[in-house]
Amino acid sequence: MNVLLFHHMDATAKKIAIIEDEVAIRRLYQTKLELEGFTVSTAQDGREGYQLLKNTKPDLVLLDLRMPGMNGDELLAKVRTTDWGADLRVIILTNISRDEAPHSLRILHVDRYIVKAHYTPAQVTEVAREVLGIKNLSSGKN
Repeated sequence: MNVLLFHHMDATAKKIAIIEDEVAIRRLYQTKLELEGFTVSTAQDGREGYQLLKNTKPDLVLLDLRMPGMNGDELLAKVRTTDWGADLRVIILTNISRDEAPHSLRILHVDRYIVKAHYTPAQVTEVAREVLGIKNLSSGKN
């Protein structure tokens, strides 16, 4: 039990932003990550997401690609030109296959590319931990 508490304290220091236009999906990942001890902020589109990232400076962003207003790749290109966003850790979380993804992603440095349909929220959380360098001390739990 003490190990699990330490595990959550480790994650608590990390801030994750979720930029996703579908409310149900955004809430699902927000709930899962908060239960795991992360501080989570969300935005519903690229424009709102840019302001969120600028204001909160998260440790990691889960970014959808197809959104109204400004797509995820457009948002990421804009973020990469800033001092605060040049090295931001990014996980693309989308239903677009890698083959159909915008070519610009190849030069925008993303840490991982996840197709939503292929990963459970628990698996996405594990990938987030891995990208952030947080050891999972409760492996096997969903």
